[in-house]
Amino acid sequence: MNPDLIWLGIGLTGQALFSMRFLVQWLASERQRRSVMPIAFWYFSLAGGATLLAYAIYRADPVFIIGQLTGLFIYARNLHLIWRERKRHARDGASEVSA
Repeated sequence: MNPDLIWLGIGLTGQALFSMRFLVQWLASERQRRSVMPIAFWYFSLAGGATLLAYAIYRADPVFIIGQLTGLFIYARNLHLIWRERKRHARDGASEVSA
């Protein structure tokens, strides 16, 4: 199979993953009747961004590479903050139960 076609498929898959984050965010907001940012938004951002970064590296596009690297840092940082907050809430909730 042609490597260029494989990489085109990877690039399109990354774009589809990246686009899913908007659908997930919109549906979650509609359900709650207010603007919300579900954790799935950040997972789709990370998966799509990582896949698009691989495609950008293959294409040797420095502008695209820099853009995706920057985005990946932000998505990972948001997930880290969410995990840290959940861990703190779990710890605080366990402390309240045992007190």
